[in-house]
Amino acid sequence: MTVAVFGIDPQNSWNWDNFLYALALTLLLMTGFLLYRYQKNVQVSRHLDDEEVEPLSLEAEVCRESIRQLRIKHIRSLNEIQDKQKETYDFIISWFHEIKTPIAVLRLMQQTEINPRSLEEELSRIEHYVDQALYYAKLDSFNKDYEIVNCNLEQLSKEAVKNHSKTFIAKKIGIQLKVEPTIVQSDSKWLLFILNQLITNSLKYTGDHGLISITTRITPLEKLLIIRDNGIGIDSKDLPRIFNRGFTGTNGRTFVKSTGMGLYLAQELSKKLGHYITCESAAGRYSEFTVHFPKNHDPHLSMLQQNIKKTH
Repeated sequence: MTVAVFGIDPQNSWNWDNFLYALALTLLLMTGFLLYRYQKNVQVSRHLDDEEVEPLSLEAEVCRESIRQLRIKHIRSLNEIQDKQKETYDFIISWFHEIKTPIAVLRLMQQTEINPRSLEEELSRIEHYVDQALYYAKLDSFNKDYEIVNCNLEQLSKEAVKNHSKTFIAKKIGIQLKVEPTIVQSDSKWLLFILNQLITNSLKYTGDHGLISITTRITPLEKLLIIRDNGIGIDSKDLPRIFNRGFTGTNGRTFVKSTGMGLYLAQELSKKLGHYITCESAAGRYSEFTVHFPKNHDPHLSMLQQNIKKTH
């Protein structure tokens, strides 16, 4: 710019006025250029944040959409992490409160004459809460710790009832087993935990001299395992939410102190195994939990198990 100014000077000689003029003109043009670039950058930023405004170019539209998707993904990830942390925190707090009760009872037993049956009941409660905590911790790493095999519902049901035999006897609750030898595909360890949770729930809300029945049924599409009790039932307004994490409902607050984790864990584990649980109930009359299994077997699994038996 300075050369141009001196070039058009007729005298073509050094002149401070010409130099200062050229310098001012250069600064003016540079300022104008910088203001222009700044305005463009502001417009691009506004276009990236505002979906209703037409983009300046195809490149700006691609950039805007990419940034928007990244923001959405980032926000969702943060929300998921926060929700998971809150769930874990709430469960730990409720678990601590629950585990304190049997521990306090055991301490009282140390000061009085110990009843072996009561001691066994409190130890069973502690084991139950510990199992819940362990299985809850394994939910996220479930795919690393399961093995799908053919499971016999008759055998697993008898084992689950045996695990709760002391409670059945203590509360004088009758048991009706109408379970046929029914083969389903699942993980035997996880499925037994699910059955234990359902039976525990029935025992908890069934009064003395009550009755619990376990039956199997086969439909054209499914194999069903049904656990029914004649306990206090579930209020109709609570029924849609009984499988929600931490939900205790009216029964959990009024009749028995509960963490609201048993049915949640049973449902979540069932879904991961390819099953699901439904519930029908009438307040003051009965509760009926049904575990739904697909009727058709995996032919590849059956062939694999047959080959394993042949090799042994």
